[in-house]
Amino acid sequence: MNLPKLKYGHKLNFSEKLYNFFAILSGLAIFSAEFFKQVFRLPYEIEETKRHMYDFGLKTFPIVSTMGIIIGFVLALEGYAVLQPFGGTDFLPGSVGLSIVREFAPILTALLFAGRVSAGIGAEIGSMRVTEQIDAMDVSGVEPFKFLVVTRVVATTLVLPVLTVYVIVISIFGGYLAVYLEGGMSFVYFANSLLPYVHINDLVAGLSKTFLFGFAIGIIGTYKGYTTVGGTVGVGKSTTSSVVISSLMILFIDMIMVKISLL
Repeated sequence: MNLPKLKYGHKLNFSEKLYNFFAILSGLAIFSAEFFKQVFRLPYEIEETKRHMYDFGLKTFPIVSTMGIIIGFVLALEGYAVLQPFGGTDFLPGSVGLSIVREFAPILTALLFAGRVSAGIGAEIGSMRVTEQIDAMDVSGVEPFKFLVVTRVVATTLVLPVLTVYVIVISIFGGYLAVYLEGGMSFVYFANSLLPYVHINDLVAGLSKTFLFGFAIGIIGTYKGYTTVGGTVGVGKSTTSSVVISSLMILFIDMIMVKISLL
């Protein structure tokens, strides 16, 4: 697998920066093509994939739990303050639930997941690259790409939708908590006002893009780690750039998927 070489230096001119931009895009395309070629090839590293799924999910669980409660609470609190003077609080559960299911839960969970997981992947594989552990795996007969890249990308692709479902549930609970404290709304009334507005199509639209988010986070983190050069300084740069590129890719994918879902 021949990947484009990036230009390094403290003062890159515009043409060199432009070259690096397209080199990263083409490198990601080649890297992704190699992933799809390897993912269906035996042997399957099922145990390693399960270990990464458990690791990524467990480490992200506390922060997405906190975020979910806060997002739901704040959305409902702001909505209550806006709608209450007009007597429109009956529409609050539906509007909050729809916002959470279609947009807030998927995008914010993905961004937190990228910050937590993509950085860790980039740092871990980058450290292995600069200490020549990946080369040693290749010499010893272990396929490094399948073991290090495929397992992590599959894990991020499958774990993120599960985390998003959890965040949807806990965010809606946070929304209920806010309206209960502000207006004393019962849970049954909240649920009956929520369900007519949130349909299965909304859940499908929200969750479908999380598979793409998870794939982007995994492939970018592994790509930046796999192509690390420059010792410990290079590891730091790979870690930072993996988070930045993953976050931008999530927003770009979300923009496209929102447009598609509204057609």
